[in-house]
Formats: sequence, structure tokens, C-alpha cells
Amino acid sequence: MNKVLSVQKLSKSFGGLAAVTSVNLELFQGELVGLIGPNGAGKTTFFNLLTGIYMPEKGSIELHRGSEVFSLQKRKPHDICRLGVARTFQNIRLFRDLSVLDNVRTAMNKNLKYGLFPALFHTGTYQKEEEELVEKSMELLKIFDLESKASELAKNLPYGDQRHLEIARALATDPVLLLLDEPAAGMNPAETSQLTRTISWIRENFDLTILLIEHDMSLVMSICERMYVLDYGLMIAEGTPEMIKKDPRVIKAYLGEDLHA
Repeated sequence: MNKVLSVQKLSKSFGGLAAVTSVNLELFQGELVGLIGPNGAGKTTFFNLLTGIYMPEKGSIELHRGSEVFSLQKRKPHDICRLGVARTFQNIRLFRDLSVLDNVRTAMNKNLKYGLFPALFHTGTYQKEEEELVEKSMELLKIFDLESKASELAKNLPYGDQRHLEIARALATDPVLLLLDEPAAGMNPAETSQLTRTISWIRENFDLTILLIEHDMSLVMSICERMYVLDYGLMIAEGTPEMIKKDPRVIKAYLGEDLHA
């Protein structure tokens, strides 16, 4: 199995308070891996380090693409995205005043080949690429049953659809690694069940690796092959869902929360 991501001894603190401390993590091609932990454990900080929003104080982050290895820890977010790392956010971040379609189209701009002249004068090259862009965007929207809402403003979508649109936009960047930060947050049980099936389908059909932060244990336990557990910025456990359920360090960290729920 080919390695996709290697994180070694990653650390970050804020004002002397350690948020992530010497964290190690590895992901392999095609895996769907969960990252869990109590509130304030450092999960979103870890995602922010992987995607260039925060710069680590120590440690290394390496993205593997075939025989090439790219160091990520000193790159800007847009560079990391271009290399194939996409993410969603715990708090939805859409272009609220753009249409559903345009939210996805903007994420595909990195693949456009036409220059300023074709764009200004709407040449044949421009028209062809734009038509292809719309077609690909609509295909992504169809996966999430959003094609009929393509012309609506993103801010007018129901909450669950906004969550789906954010994932569609992340997929539009053509990633090799997809980071999902609490995608089921705020969803009702029916929406969560549908999202669970969709995430599994995406992993199988897009040939990518997924790292998932989620508080809904039923979702994580049902679809992840492996899990990592953070507590106060420390990685306290790693293993299969069955191993994690029984780990005394994890049970203690959750203060008796039922991981089977």
C-alpha cells in the first residue's frame, strides 16, 4: 500500500499553551481514517497545520505522490491545495453570495489553461473550457443531489445542503487527500446516515484518501478502518475501531462517554 501522508513529531503552541505536541500520523492510499478526541483536543489545529493555515514549530509533514515527496510545513494554503490536499471546515465556509454552481466552478480554476486574451474576448478556447468546467461541476453537484439547485445562492441552501456543497467544492480541486472537519455537525440522523453512505462512496469512486474528524461516533466507527485519538494535543491511541473502543486511555479521555453510541 502506497503512503500518502507522513507526519512526524508535529508540534504547535499558542502563547505557551501546547495545542499539538509531537504528533505522528501516517495515511495510505485509499484509506478512510478517523481522527477523534474530546473538545479542545487539538484536532482542528492539526488540520490547520496540515493545510498551511498554521505553521508548525517543530516536526515534518510530507505528502507522497507516487515517487515524489513534497514537504508541506512551510507552504501556503493555496500551494498545498494545488499539490492535492483539500479540506472542509468545522464552520461552513462557502462563497455565500455566489451560486451553488459558481462555488464549485471557482475550485476548478487551477485547471484552466486559457489566458487573459481568450477570457477577455471569449474565444473558442475560452468557450470550450468553460463548457467543460460547467459540465464537470454539474457532475459533482449531481452526486450530492444539488444539480437542481445550481443557480441558487449558496446562502439560501438548507444547512445539510451547504455541508454537501462544501464537500463538492473540495472534490472539485481534484485532491489525493481529503480532510473532512466534522462534516456531520448540525445534521439530523437521516442526513448523517446519508452523509455516511456518501463519504464511503466518494472514497471508493474518487480514488483518494480521507482523514475524518467527527464527534458522531456511530459515523466514525461504521466507516473508518483505522482511527487516531488526540487528547490535549497528544496522540494517545491508534488502531481499529474495535481497539479504540476498548482502549482505557481513550475511555478516560472521554470521561466515560459511550464510544459505542
